[in-house]
Amino acid sequence: MGMDRSKKQESIQDFLTYLRLERCLARNTLLAYKADLEKFCAYLEQEKQEGNPELAGEDTIRGFVGFIHKSGLAERSQARILSALRAFYTFLQIERRIENDPMEIIDSPKIGKYLPVVLGVGEVKALLGSLDLSHPQGHRNLAILELMYGCGLRVSELIKLRLSDLFFKEAFIRVRGKGSKQRLVPVGKPAIKAVEFWMRQRRLMPVVKSGRDIVFLNRHGAPLTREMIFLIVREQAKTAGINKAISPHTLRHSYASHLLENGADLRIIQQLLGHESILTTEIYTHLDASKWQASILEHHPRRKRKYFQGRLLLDKENSATFADSLRVWRNW
Repeated sequence: MGMDRSKKQESIQDFLTYLRLERCLARNTLLAYKADLEKFCAYLEQEKQEGNPELAGEDTIRGFVGFIHKSGLAERSQARILSALRAFYTFLQIERRIENDPMEIIDSPKIGKYLPVVLGVGEVKALLGSLDLSHPQGHRNLAILELMYGCGLRVSELIKLRLSDLFFKEAFIRVRGKGSKQRLVPVGKPAIKAVEFWMRQRRLMPVVKSGRDIVFLNRHGAPLTREMIFLIVREQAKTAGINKAISPHTLRHSYASHLLENGADLRIIQQLLGHESILTTEIYTHLDASKWQASILEHHPRRKRKYFQGRLLLDKENSATFADSLRVWRNW
């Protein structure tokens, strides 16, 4: 007989409470940690008929690592799960619930540098210009896209944006980010104009109690969901003829990338995005490097030789990584 399920989950619940109260992590982050740890508990029950993670030793952890590796999960997903386990067992040690950390023997899988999809300036213009403003929700959707691109907002930040967060006379908005942290972000005239047009419609709508101070509402006067924002962005991209697989976060990536391309300081971009670490923001320097790399290869006199020493240097569908290109250049 396994132990009582509520007892099994006690240490995980305590860990999540610690993350919420001490680390001030956002709800979505907590849910991701919970899901990853529940995968581990399910593995324990399957293999050991026992779901208490406090009893897991090094052999059990090795078995779980092999299990998730064989499951076909992407290396990034595997790394995320192991990161959750590492934080969990560190917490158990701090709380003196375990003596030895079974994760000490485990190396995280090595994953390549992830470069997010971004839109070009022309693609952003096409996206914003493709909205049907005669449609009842046209002005609302334009305001959503203008703010996401104009201020680099996360979906969670957009749907929580309040009327009391708008300071258009000062050209700022107040953003409530991860862990309830707040920041002020400059907002440009196109976004201000789009929101003001939407506000004229919003004032004529019946609004439910939960939506009274929320900027963006559905046709019933209730706050929009994350899923609805994803749908709006993807459907509008299709209308604009953009073939890239984009999400609302693509607009945030594009905002940061375009700021960097036009000379903005990386530290300023970090503050505008609400990144806790500059290391997170540095991904955009790799995007910028890949662009000038592509420009050099495109305009170099040797560009006509599309293949050199059997390796594809550059084409529109397959761009060599920065490191690979440097290695090829050294062989020229």
